[in-house]
Amino acid sequence: MIAVIFPGQGSQKPGMGAELYQTNTFARQVFDTVETATGVNVANLCFNSDEETLRQTQNAQLALYTCSLAAYYALTDTYPELKPSGMAGHSVGEYAALAAAGVISLETGAKLVQRRGDIMARAGELRPGGMAAVLGLERSELESALSSIQNGIAVIANDNCPGQLVISGDRDAVAEASALLMERGARRVLPLNVSGAFHSPLMVESAETMRTALDQVQFNANAIPVYSNVTTKPGDNWPELLEQQLKSPVLWTGSMEQMIADGYNVFIECGAGEVLIGLLRRIDKEKIGLRVLDSATLEETRNALIAR
Repeated sequence: MIAVIFPGQGSQKPGMGAELYQTNTFARQVFDTVETATGVNVANLCFNSDEETLRQTQNAQLALYTCSLAAYYALTDTYPELKPSGMAGHSVGEYAALAAAGVISLETGAKLVQRRGDIMARAGELRPGGMAAVLGLERSELESALSSIQNGIAVIANDNCPGQLVISGDRDAVAEASALLMERGARRVLPLNVSGAFHSPLMVESAETMRTALDQVQFNANAIPVYSNVTTKPGDNWPELLEQQLKSPVLWTGSMEQMIADGYNVFIECGAGEVLIGLLRRIDKEKIGLRVLDSATLEETRNALIAR
């Protein structure tokens, strides 16, 4: 069984999507459609922005959404026989998965992602927070350490793969947790350059604001199952799940383990980079990971699918 997966923030980089835009009509149409829906020249944003501009959450999210779907539709154009049995997306990538699965339209997804990016950009002003990547500790060890934090809230925000987690919360609490986790044996604790405590209880107000936008949207029945970051299982009540996602951990390890248990053995990452394929190797190195981010990887993936 084939799954298509879509990346989240951290995968963006200047020039992303440029080659597919230049070489594939369907990819170019995605960029044009998103620009019409949002008023943002996404091609210029992706191709001509510097790293710092593209890192800003309101820019990164819309850029990743666009490049992810451009890559996906370039793949379905090049290999029309593709019939994914399921999809998933990491954080904002979940919106690309929902659009690719037909749960929301490309235009609706673009508007929601634009709104989400604006809300998250302002979240740090409403309640400043921080995040840090933790390498070399298992989830149980991390949870034990976080339970003793005194200076506010610090929680697991992303469970990306064994030994790679992200914490989020009040700045003082994240700083306290970072020092404690190094004492407890973490290989590294890396502060992330973000202004908000994304995927934590500090995002409750932001999540409520996002819910207002979500409730105005028509969500169609899933033709293709999309596995939820919140539950690790195929979702159905998407306004609720997407609201929860902003203030809850991204359970990526659990989502991949659930998909593997459900019979998926080929995962195609569409978008920018190969972060998710790298995580897959850490979760189950026996599964096949493919990627589409330019014409070379598009051809590689097409050939690999034909050879199956």
